[in-house]
Amino acid sequence: MNGTTATSTAALTDTVSEIIGTEAVSAEVTETTGASLQEKVTDTASFFERALEHLKDAAPSLIIALIVLIVGIIVSRLVTGVVKRAMKRSNIDGAARSFLLSLIRIILYMVVIIMALSVLNVPMSSVITIFGAAGLAISLALQNCLSNLCGGFIILFSKPFAAGDTIELDNSVGNVESISILYTKIQTFDGKTIYIPNGKVSDAKIINYTASPTRRIDLRFDIGYGDDFKKARELILGIIRGNKNFLTDPEPVVRMTSHEESSIAIAVKVHVTNENYESMRYYLLESVKEQFDNNGIEIPYKQIDVHIKDVIS
Repeated sequence: MNGTTATSTAALTDTVSEIIGTEAVSAEVTETTGASLQEKVTDTASFFERALEHLKDAAPSLIIALIVLIVGIIVSRLVTGVVKRAMKRSNIDGAARSFLLSLIRIILYMVVIIMALSVLNVPMSSVITIFGAAGLAISLALQNCLSNLCGGFIILFSKPFAAGDTIELDNSVGNVESISILYTKIQTFDGKTIYIPNGKVSDAKIINYTASPTRRIDLRFDIGYGDDFKKARELILGIIRGNKNFLTDPEPVVRMTSHEESSIAIAVKVHVTNENYESMRYYLLESVKEQFDNNGIEIPYKQIDVHIKDVIS
């Protein structure tokens, strides 16, 4: 019994020692965790205190920068409004006015932002470097758009044509519907709408048929060698003189222009107003054909005469 009791006592003692040791370790861990939390709280509080101190020191500069920003925006809008009213009184095209106003507004806002940053003692060299790098990246990414933008700028201010003009451009003939910053819109006579990039327009050959209030009709009529040239000429001149839509100044020209293989070519040059060009061209073609038929003047066409001879063997 005594042996059993001693063994039980020893086991109980070991258990109590383990419990006491475990509690000591837990207490040590708890103490370490508490110290760590206390240190983090202290660091956070110190950070906010430093931030508040910096904010107090920078408060005057921030207020001044904000005032500069607000006043600068107001002044920019006033300047833009004055420029807009001045442009309305000028002969600048509507699309050009919009483009210029947008450009002026962007430049003024950039100046205001740079002034506000300078109040905050931000190094201007860094700001300029950032703007330059961003501009270079944007220009490389939008190379075609910038080309069209510059082309639109050239068109709007050099004015090779305007909205409503009839032009020939890029193998297309039609009326100019609108000129935007990036594209020129053309409505062809057969009802197609064509958008041509301004970069291509500024480099292309442009024929403006309505730049002048008048336009010349150029036609050619052929008659046979056996026909009376003077009579044919008088018939054509009679048609021109009989219609008031044909202009007499400059004087119409009806002259023999060449001797072809099977015909005599007569050139006709007569001026009309732009709005009458198509209708009077058709009228002249139809009337000359009718008068030639009524007066026995032949309009030759290509043909082959084959002569067969009897050969006596």
